[in-house]
Amino acid sequence: MKKKISYGRLILHIFLIAMSITYILSLVMMISISLSRESEVLRNGYSILPQKFDLTAYKMAFANPTQIIQGYKVTAIFSVTKVVLSILITALLAYPLARPNFMYKKFVTVFLMITMFFSGGLVPSYIVNTQYLHIGNTIWIYILPGLVGAWNVILFKTYFKSLPGELIEAAKVDGAREIRILFTIIIPLSKPIIGYTAFTTLLASWNSWQESMLYIRDSNLYSLQYLLQRIINESNFIKEMAKTGLDTTNIEGGMPSETLKFAMAVIASGPMLCIFPFFQKYFAKGIVVGSVKG
Repeated sequence: MKKKISYGRLILHIFLIAMSITYILSLVMMISISLSRESEVLRNGYSILPQKFDLTAYKMAFANPTQIIQGYKVTAIFSVTKVVLSILITALLAYPLARPNFMYKKFVTVFLMITMFFSGGLVPSYIVNTQYLHIGNTIWIYILPGLVGAWNVILFKTYFKSLPGELIEAAKVDGAREIRILFTIIIPLSKPIIGYTAFTTLLASWNSWQESMLYIRDSNLYSLQYLLQRIINESNFIKEMAKTGLDTTNIEGGMPSETLKFAMAVIASGPMLCIFPFFQKYFAKGIVVGSVKG
């Protein structure tokens, strides 16, 4: 017997398929423009297929491949390190908040909620990071600030509370301590929320660029996003200088700016696009947990 599909569900499916096609076409168009000749894009606008296949934008981006590779290396190191430390500390903080017998639960929860709505601001943060913590112009400036987010703690706490309490009680009867319960029972059962939080944290770290602009003076410590931004700004500057007589005839199709932006987007987002399918299954669970009150 065939299962009937309601009109509401059919409309929802059509809407979601249309949205998916829109996202896919946007990605395809981004890659297509990055592989097109600059003059053709400026003349004809954007298109799904490359207009006169040209790798000039990528040649410009990788004019100094050592610099790009260093940017990838630095960004990967601090992003992965921040994810690991963030998950560890968040779990250690959320676990006691999920336990009913933790006497300071209300105080810590209120403290966390305050940090979600108020911050010290840019100037106090800069003074603390440079004058007190002395992490300016070091890789730790990418890792320590914002290491633990109140929202992630709430997500972890809510998920921990949804696990069967009988497991914890049985472990205590067997003589297990709280720290062992956390690492041998709770965390192995929390892969969905860990995967969801790990990817969102990784994505935020991968896209960071303000730290490089404000704190980093050593070019070897530039994040990938800031490095690519500098390359775009430099190309725009050279293009403006070309209007005053600077010779750029050695670059086929002229100095790229529009195609270079899309090439940079492909270079920056490529690793995340490859990683996302491995974490996709955790997103639905993470969104459901976030919608439930702890």
